[in-house]
Amino acid sequence: MMEYDCGLRKENKWFRYRAAAIIVEDGCVLFAGNEREDYYYSIGGAVHMGETAEDAVKREVFEETGIEYEVDHLAVIHENFFNENVGSLKGMDCHEVALYYLMKPRGTQKLNSNSYTLGVKENMYWLPIDKLDAYKAFPTFMKDYLQTRHTGIEHIITDERI
Repeated sequence: MMEYDCGLRKENKWFRYRAAAIIVEDGCVLFAGNEREDYYYSIGGAVHMGETAEDAVKREVFEETGIEYEVDHLAVIHENFFNENVGSLKGMDCHEVALYYLMKPRGTQKLNSNSYTLGVKENMYWLPIDKLDAYKAFPTFMKDYLQTRHTGIEHIITDERI
């Protein structure tokens, strides 16, 4: 069966509904990266039509890490506005709504990753939370979020359009 992402593209505008994971182990948070991009990005991806965001984040985490993590709770609703300057979205005015789920820790950073995105090998990186400023990592709210105590669901808006 063909899977369709919840998103649309019209002229130079692009929108996507995304589910993402916050995975923390031993003072580090898990990010992905690849040889094509010069930055790290959160684990996750587009929600498919007819799929819940929670099912999407579990699927994406498994696809990227090779591990079946359990969802702890919905942590952040992130509205993200940015201009893309690489890949197939180059020159696009992007708007993304992402639901970030905190995943239950497993007590180990061991993964079984063999992930590819658009034909490019993805690597997983455990970045130290207290040194996230030293990395070009998106979403940019992650360091402040992870160093603060939270109750309930946070609503964060990021506008990085130039």
